[in-house]
Amino acid sequence: MTGTGFTDAATWYASLPVLYAAAAALITDTAGQVLLVKPNYRDHWTLPGGICEYAEPPHVACAREVLEEIGLDLPIGPLLVIGWSAPDGDRPNPIMHFVFDGGTLAGPAGIVLQEEELDDYRFIDPAGVAAFLPPFIAPRISAALTARASGAAIYLPSTL
Repeated sequence: MTGTGFTDAATWYASLPVLYAAAAALITDTAGQVLLVKPNYRDHWTLPGGICEYAEPPHVACAREVLEEIGLDLPIGPLLVIGWSAPDGDRPNPIMHFVFDGGTLAGPAGIVLQEEELDDYRFIDPAGVAAFLPPFIAPRISAALTARASGAAIYLPSTL
């Protein structure tokens, strides 16, 4: 690898920073309410989704996590939001959050919670979702709704 100070590609790649990735779905009902899930390992609610596995594309991770967490095999639509968060607390590396359009459900029929990870789910009016979410997740919901309406993805850098 001439000019980089490294003699081989493996050493150069090993020197690069590590970044985590997570993917979630914005799913609404016909009234425009947002589907939130309550993980049993956190104090707050969130969108259905989770961490991308090794070499797993974010849209594939999103579909897998939605199926695992709420039992729905949904077509995953366009990317709505990309969020970036700096290292924080026990997490030593930055994380990228991808929010995809999970579509609109006629109702809760077919939702089956993964009881090992989730305690509950609710459809919440967009004006009230912030009361269920920590400040680092809440902006993703409004941004995702805006992106869905406009057709243009939104980038959210961390403000923490």
